[in-house]
Amino acid sequence: MGKNRFAAGIVMVPCLLLSAAFFSTAVWGDVPGENQPLALGLGGLLLAAGLLALLIPSTNPETKEDETDPAP
Repeated sequence: MGKNRFAAGIVMVPCLLLSAAFFSTAVWGDVPGENQPLALGLGGLLLAAGLLALLIPSTNPETKEDETDPAP
């Protein structure tokens, strides 16, 4: 089964937005000492997941024989 471009975008965009939210919480949070490593770790994991969804190569869609153009 090949990669769907739209599904990859649906995974990538929220992951990148949530990672930005976790990174900003780690930098500008109220209590930086207690939860800062957790926020940095979650932000890094989400960033990696979003970029991995973007970088996985897509395959060409399979075509059925009756859908191809006939030779002239």
